[in-house]
Amino acid sequence: MQSEVVLPKHVPIAYSTRGNYVENVFYGSVAVVDRDGKLIAHVGDVDYPIFTRSALKPLQALPLVANPRFAEYGLTPAEIALLCSSHNGEPVHAETAGRLLAKVGLTEAALQCGSHTPYWYQWNNERPDPDKRWSPLFHNCSGKHSGMLLQAKLLAAPADHYLDPESPVQRAIRDAVGYACGADDPAAMPSGTDGCSAPNFAVPLVGLARAFAWMTRDEADPRYGTAPKTLFEAMAAHPEMVSGAGRNDLALATAGRGDWANKVGADGVQTLASRSRGIGIAAKVSDGNLKALMVAFCSVLEQLGMLDDTAKAALESWSRVPIKSIRGIEVGAIEPHVLLKRTA
Repeated sequence: MQSEVVLPKHVPIAYSTRGNYVENVFYGSVAVVDRDGKLIAHVGDVDYPIFTRSALKPLQALPLVANPRFAEYGLTPAEIALLCSSHNGEPVHAETAGRLLAKVGLTEAALQCGSHTPYWYQWNNERPDPDKRWSPLFHNCSGKHSGMLLQAKLLAAPADHYLDPESPVQRAIRDAVGYACGADDPAAMPSGTDGCSAPNFAVPLVGLARAFAWMTRDEADPRYGTAPKTLFEAMAAHPEMVSGAGRNDLALATAGRGDWANKVGADGVQTLASRSRGIGIAAKVSDGNLKALMVAFCSVLEQLGMLDDTAKAALESWSRVPIKSIRGIEVGAIEPHVLLKRTA
């Protein structure tokens, strides 16, 4: 007999219309946490563990950047940003990943992320050459995987086992994720395998938002020192390395104008940290619809008073999404339905 499945108590955060009628409803949840770890606003179920997917990448880079010998690599802020990226596979991204590997005498053959057509084509309405074969350097996660290989070198761990959940690299990542997200027992966090074959963890949205808010602190952390701040500053300064042309993460960073570091995750996860406000935001749309997620997320930012006219202009194409027929006739739209509840 199948055991009872406990589902998250998500609520409507967006809907789509056709004509003047609601056609689809998108369910999800949102948590807003300050840098002291206090939940200050929310909607839906922020305590149910959700798989973080690529929103986890800054935390996966955390033990590497905090390692006392990390400075030996001499990474630039742009290279550090690539560690946290789900990049477009533009030439600069692949070239940078190649440079990271070269620092430890490795080539693309060491990457265990696989390969796919660069995201740039998908997000910029271009068709790739069907005969072109792409190396793992163009995989959107090549920066993260290169960082794991850099960490393996510092830990004197076997490079060919860097994705093993019990390897020194992944155990350090698990501990960092648990620490940043406030897990009582990191080993008890639900775990799975991400699309790039790396271990991934499920944490409550309130914990994920807590981790991003923590990255905005100026003071050194007792365990991870200035690494959280270093990662935040690299992402905020080089959003083009975190995602790329046409992407929602680049649009959010453009709107933030250096004050925000943000990271999307597959299947409907979005995070954002604001240095000036000292907050972290984490959101999930249950069916993974990125357009609905961003419409809701922009509404959250507006309710928090974070969107001036310049920011609204940068996010215009993401905050209101028309639905069009094949002929280009607007027949509906995706609309937000987020009603934030203030808890502080």
